[in-house]
Amino acid sequence: MKKSVYCIGTALFFLILAGLPAETFRFIYREGDNYRINSIVTQRVYINRRVSHSAEINNRIRVSVVSVEDDGSAVHEARFMTTERTSNRSFSWGREYESRFSRNPRGRFTIDSRYFMPVVRDVPVFPEHDVAPGDQWESEGQEAHDLRDQFGLAEPFTVPFTAEYTYVGRVQKDGKTLHHIQVEYNLFSDTPAQLAQKATGDYPATTMGYSRQNLYWNNVEGFLDHYTEEFRIQMQLASGTVIEFRGEARAEVTETELLDRERIVREMNDELNRLGIADTRASSTAEGITITLENIQFEPDSARLMPAEKAKITTIAALLERYPDKELLITGHTALAGTAAARKALSEERAEAVARFLVEMGVRNDYNVYTRGMGAEQPVAPNDSERNRAKNRRVEITILEQ
Repeated sequence: MKKSVYCIGTALFFLILAGLPAETFRFIYREGDNYRINSIVTQRVYINRRVSHSAEINNRIRVSVVSVEDDGSAVHEARFMTTERTSNRSFSWGREYESRFSRNPRGRFTIDSRYFMPVVRDVPVFPEHDVAPGDQWESEGQEAHDLRDQFGLAEPFTVPFTAEYTYVGRVQKDGKTLHHIQVEYNLFSDTPAQLAQKATGDYPATTMGYSRQNLYWNNVEGFLDHYTEEFRIQMQLASGTVIEFRGEARAEVTETELLDRERIVREMNDELNRLGIADTRASSTAEGITITLENIQFEPDSARLMPAEKAKITTIAALLERYPDKELLITGHTALAGTAAARKALSEERAEAVARFLVEMGVRNDYNVYTRGMGAEQPVAPNDSERNRAKNRRVEITILEQ
């Protein structure tokens, strides 16, 4: 009885799908467009089937469309930053990657082998024909991993796969009509001998695993709105060691507009002067708009903010809240005292203290604030007087644009 009901229900479901309109899915590129992708990965790492550690990875991706060809393909320039945390601290600024690639309207990449990012390539790739809910198709893709640090491989370690797609249908989110597409692929690849010879010592002899993704496509704008993923990747090394990664990921794609930096800096400095906030100024920098707090006061030999500094940062928070869609980078600096290692550690701790305070106030969430400690590597004045050393003991809050 249950089986009969199931069969009738399934048949009815596909009859309903058959009555829904077919769609043509294509990427739409516009020269000068800028967008960002924020991807959060939570994973557990196993070594020889025993838990090694859990981690949270924050991938920050900025992409610009620099040109569009007659066939609709576009050249993209992208900057990737990936950082990992294994505690409740903020995400410290991690490794950066530059990339340049072309992508056609169906989603197929053309990318030089020297680029390590993006990791997953040719997902999604759309079929030539229209698809209706329930339709399926397949397309080839690959994952590209950076194994330079672990195994000395100078080029991306690529693993091919065949992705299987199912168009589920339309969904509504925040007033937008999106299209739900499921993607699944399995990984199984033996490392070619010529690549294994390039490794320094051990290397992945066999890679296997899977990815299960739910894509939510904006067909009006021609780009991916957001996605979720479950994955499992296992690498068996030549030595016999087995390393496995299990986890989940989620990401959102957002179109961005460039800031009117000159106007914003002028208005911020006028506001800082009006409020009488001493030793603080705004400026345009390579990464965005930076508010510099000189001579920031912490309790002696610690990263605990003094009450007066908390009051100052609370006032500055009102300026930051005017740009809620922009991420923040908090950079700590010290004067030239103590060892280089101690200076760097202290600068990181002080950047973390400011970041935590901003998060506690609700200015940003954990995933949109990054920290960085520079020690005494970037002085703004000679360390030859207390006045100059006070200038070098500073924290910078950058509204990120790049």
